[in-house]
Parts: sequence; structure tokens; C-alpha cells
Amino acid sequence: MSIQNSGHHIERSATGASISTRDLLEAAADEFWKPYIDHQTFDEGDAAEIVVEDGERPRVHSSGALCCGTFGELLQGQLPVDSARQDPHFLITMPIALFARAHFMPTEGTRSVTVYPLHKVKAKRLAENLVNALGTSGGTLLLQSELSEGKGLASSSADLVATARSIACCFKRRIRTSLIEKLMAEIEPSDGVMYPGVVAYRQRACSLLSFLGQMPPLAIVGVDEGGTIETIDYDQRRGEISASHKAEYHRLLDSARIAIPRGDTATIGRIATASALLHQERAPKEHLNAMLKASEATEALGVIVAHSGTMIGILLDRRAADFPQKLQSVLADVSPFDTSPKIYLTMTGCR
Repeated sequence: MSIQNSGHHIERSATGASISTRDLLEAAADEFWKPYIDHQTFDEGDAAEIVVEDGERPRVHSSGALCCGTFGELLQGQLPVDSARQDPHFLITMPIALFARAHFMPTEGTRSVTVYPLHKVKAKRLAENLVNALGTSGGTLLLQSELSEGKGLASSSADLVATARSIACCFKRRIRTSLIEKLMAEIEPSDGVMYPGVVAYRQRACSLLSFLGQMPPLAIVGVDEGGTIETIDYDQRRGEISASHKAEYHRLLDSARIAIPRGDTATIGRIATASALLHQERAPKEHLNAMLKASEATEALGVIVAHSGTMIGILLDRRAADFPQKLQSVLADVSPFDTSPKIYLTMTGCR
């Protein structure tokens, strides 16, 4: 497949600084995000430490918990070795308003967990490890998800985070995010969907690289190219990244650290497109050229892909005055190769 030159250029940022920890804590306390993470804390400390019991019941999700997914990644790649103190592999999330839901019901006298649907064995493993860490009883875990599996929408990660939040909610406890990440890292590479906004995340180590802020209100016209991709299989077989590409990923990360807090949708679109093109030689998307043409013809923001999934999408700014017209144009343009594209909305928080 030939790859079109997108013509997009992104200036290197003057600073690599990320938003402060204070901003992360403020986002977690924000009225938009707080209902999802009432029983999760971002305090620093030992990953195995459990924060003291919290007697307040969550205000919204009193009988369960939710976690949002992400439409692929805004950016995914590998940093130069000298720029990464830990694992150089990273991604930037694109949180969307589709959710995994978990409801945990304890059963005294057991530490085992029965999960429904039965094939959600990763969630079962995390649940049993968490109740052992908490010293609480096992029980029954019910999972329901709006996120299709194996498509690159973070369905597994959302299941695991929702499971941890549900167990914490059930026992009126607050658990450290670092504990959730520790338990997730024992299972598979994971997305950073446990954070209240957009993050640069080390998916293999399951650790935060930097908190970037809130994604502006975007819409993604998404196309599924079919099939499924298993995260662990993909992670084991992907090849090495060249030094020049690592430098480009570093530059794109710097740009994202500036563009996202500013709500700079044009640059966000260029970053997503650049990442899709960089990844094409490693995990090609059949419809990338057609989606690039549709994006450019409609003057959309750009294209975005699930780097380890089957999804590809076109980004649109929901705040733009001509958004309805552009949306209709994009839907018409992609209809020849997908008669039923889906529209995904970003989780935006309060700006």
C-alpha cells in the first residue's frame, strides 16, 4: 500500500514540562470525573499500601463502578533511550464516552471471585489479587461493556480499572492508583484509562509518564477494519523502532504536552495523523489512504488509529461552527468502505 504524505508539520515545543501533579489532583476532584473515581486516590506512596477506610459512599455509582475507554491512541511509539528513565515505550490516550461497568457482590468465607461473562479471566485475576491485597472477601463480579473487544478501544484495561473501582466501592475503601497499576502490570500491557483526562503512559510498565490535561470536545468518525488483535500477542511480535522515528516520537510528545492543555485541536489532529503514518509500516491500516483523503477533502483535523487494534477514525472539532456539515461530509466519504461507521465522543472534563 502506498502512503500519502500528509503535509503536516509540528513545531518542537520549547519545553518538555508536563502539567503538574496538582493539576492531576484537581482533575480527579472535578465534578465531571469525580463520580468515576470516588474510591481511587492519586497520592504518592508504596504501591501495596491501602489508604484508610473511607466512610463516604460515592454520590453517583453507589452499586458499581465505571471506566471509560480510549479510541486507540493519539500517539504511540518509543522514546530515545537517553530521554526515558524507565521503559521507553509509551502512548497518549484519547478518552471516549464509552464505558466498562463493573458490579461486585461479596461472599463471606471465600477469597475466590466468579466473573460473568465467564471469558473475562483477566478481570477475575485482578479481582482475586485485589481482594487478597485488601484482606477482604471474594464474591461475584458482573461486567458489562460498551467497548468492543480486540479493536483497540482499551476494553481489557477498562474492565480491569472498573473491577478495581467496584471492589473498592463495595468495601468503602480508597485504593492507590499505583496499586491498581501494579496489579494490571502483572496481567498485560495496559492503557492509562485510570486517570481523569489525557495521559502519556508507559503501557508495558503500567506507569504514568505525564498527565497532559483534558481533551477538547472532539468527535471521531470510526471505521472498524475487521478482526481482532490481542494486546499481549501484538506487544510480543512488534519490531524495533528506528532512531529517527524515536526522535520524531519525542518531538510529537513535546508538541502534545503543549497542544492538549491549550485545546489546540489543529495540532492535536496533526499529531494523530503523524502517529498513524509512522505506525503504518509496522501495523498497516487498509483504509488509511482513503481516510486521509476524506479528512483532507473535508478539512477535518486528521486521522487517528488504534495502533494495536483494528479501528481507524477521522477527527472533527465539535465546537466548530461548521461541525454538522463536516460530520455529514465525512460520513458520506467513508460510506463506500463502511456503510455503518460509528461516531465516538471524547471525554472532555470541565475546562
